[in-house]
Parts: sequence; structure tokens; C-alpha cells
Amino acid sequence: MIITSYAPYKSRIYAFLLDYLVIVLYGIFVVGTISFVFRSYITPLFSSSPVSAELTGLMMMTIPVSLYFILSESFKWQGTLGKRKMGLYVVDGEGKRIGIVRSIFRTAIKFLPWEVAHFGVWRLMLPTEFSQITIFIILNAVNLMILLYLIIPLTNKKKKNVYDWIAGTEVVSRR
Repeated sequence: MIITSYAPYKSRIYAFLLDYLVIVLYGIFVVGTISFVFRSYITPLFSSSPVSAELTGLMMMTIPVSLYFILSESFKWQGTLGKRKMGLYVVDGEGKRIGIVRSIFRTAIKFLPWEVAHFGVWRLMLPTEFSQITIFIILNAVNLMILLYLIIPLTNKKKKNVYDWIAGTEVVSRR
């Protein structure tokens, strides 16, 4: 395959929306089946403390979703279902497939706002030692991070995002 261009911003957005559909379907599965079948075990985990709720959510949603991105982008496909549908591939600075360690790093940075948001939301919903103003500052920082994730690709020729810069990756279109 020949690299023809860096992935257009619009294609990256469409790819993410397709991947988000995969995430939503997985979420429906988790809530609709696992949470229902194991309700008596799971309900206390989401209601006892912000830490247990956050860790339960991490185990049930964030880690499986992260594994989807990590494995899809580091294995031969070089992209998630959304990226593949849009003809996009994740590569390193030399145009080669990224390894699993780089993919883990990239994915952790990509989902950092998601996890920080969970941190804040669980502390709004359940009793915590954090003041409400502190939680709102944290959640506003999440909004700022998301805004940066949306704007940064528009500011550079390669359409690299924050997590691409930090992880040394690029998303490209191939023919």
C-alpha cells in the first residue's frame, strides 16, 4: 500500500462516530445483559463510593473499549472498524505499523478526558471529600481537553491530534 495523504479531518470524525457506535452497542450489551444478570453484585459497586464506582466502570467499559482500540490499531488492520471503513490507518512517523506499547500509550492519552470525566461525575453523584467547585473545575478541564482534541488537528498539515503528537503516530489514507 502507498500512503497517499494524511487522513482528512472529516474522515477521522466519521471514523470516530462509527467507532462510537461500536462503543454504544457494547455499552448496551453490558447494561442490558451483564448488569441485569449480575445486578445484585454490581449495584453495590456503583453506589458505595466514587472509587468503587469508577473502578467498576473502568473494568466494565473503559478497559474493554481501550482494548478494542489498542488491538485494532496495533495489529495488522492498523485501525478500528471505523478507520478501516473510512480507509484510514494508524502508523508511526516512518509509515509503519505501530506496536502494542505505542498503541497503549496513544489510547491512554486519547481516553484521558473520558476517565477524568468519570472521576468528576462519580464524585458529583456520590459523597466525596472533594468540594463541588473542585469537581466543576475538573469537569471544565475535561471540556477544554475535548475542545483541544477537536481543534488541534485543524492546526497542522498532518491533521495530528494531541495523542498522535505525544505517541509519535499519524493517521493516514492509503491506496
